[in-house]
Amino acid sequence: MSVSADEQSMSAHYSRILLKLSGEALMGDEAYGIKTGVLDFVAAEIKKVVEIGVQMGLVIGGGNIFRGVAGASKGMDRSTADNMGMLATVMNSLAMQDALERIGVDTRVQSAIPMASVCEPYIRRRATRHLEKGRVVIMSAGTGNPYFTTDSAGVLRALEIDADLIIKATKVDGVYDKDPVTNPDAVRYEKLSYYEVLSRGLRVMDATGIALAREDGKPILVMDMSVPDNIKKAVCGEPVGTLIGA
Repeated sequence: MSVSADEQSMSAHYSRILLKLSGEALMGDEAYGIKTGVLDFVAAEIKKVVEIGVQMGLVIGGGNIFRGVAGASKGMDRSTADNMGMLATVMNSLAMQDALERIGVDTRVQSAIPMASVCEPYIRRRATRHLEKGRVVIMSAGTGNPYFTTDSAGVLRALEIDADLIIKATKVDGVYDKDPVTNPDAVRYEKLSYYEVLSRGLRVMDATGIALAREDGKPILVMDMSVPDNIKKAVCGEPVGTLIGA
């Protein structure tokens, strides 16, 4: 259902966001690869956000196919392993593009590693122009450099496209003081500062990503992606998950 411009401005608290998805999130309950049902669910949730006029960039990890750190820990050259991990993110991005376009969401995949036969090269101005035209832009292949995680890449791309908010979609409903799976008494934070995340060693994302966000004052929202309408609620300013900021 389409909405008017007035309804869009009233509904959306943020005009442009960067959604960071882990590759593992696409596995669902599988041990490896992509579960089609999860892919379709995420695509439908993204469509809800696009329909209220929010511009969306997307960064997806590759851990469901190959993790560079894991390969390096088993003796593989770290640069080679990270390059393989970056290629895995392109595979996930193409799968997400297919899921989005099957439900009528215009999408572009851009890669930090040029591969013109399957997607566009990542060019900041071109990505911004796509966003202005209402297209979802999936920015793949990390930063194009080894030794950087897709968390860091997500923050970097958010800064480059001037996103108002970074959403890190996970399998838990926010940031806790300890693992809520093994500790029933774990306490969820509603808000945290960048300093608190770094000083307490909270596993929100890697320290490089948090430091980048802190330098620019870019807020990060950590939330559960498996709950219907959660992403839409977040962009409408409703209290969802844990907000990390200054």
